[in-house]
Amino acid sequence: MLRELGVVLSDRGSRYAVSGATVADRGQIDAVVAELAGRKPYSKATHNTWGAILSDGGAAKADDGESGAGMVILRMLEREGLEDHLVVVTRWYGGKHLGGDRFRHVQSCVRAYLDTLAGDTR
Repeated sequence: MLRELGVVLSDRGSRYAVSGATVADRGQIDAVVAELAGRKPYSKATHNTWGAILSDGGAAKADDGESGAGMVILRMLEREGLEDHLVVVTRWYGGKHLGGDRFRHVQSCVRAYLDTLAGDTR
């Protein structure tokens, strides 16, 4: 089941959203990303970056033009020890370059998502 938090933050016209789902293999990752990218308003997004760590030891990520963002997501999932879960950070580009702030925004989105998962177990 795809969990969408929607827009988490905005900066200089760019908007960031985060979504995720439980996955077991690369096929499921691709299916979830395709489902999300096919939905409005995600179909109009500039970037849908994602990361996932599978319990079989494999890790997968994609930057979708947002160089380095997939690795940021992957590192956060590793630190959290979260396996078999896909996290997708979506960005709608607002016309101004954000420089290094874009990585902080990806981190903020992933943190917001992880916090909702933690809230489910309480």
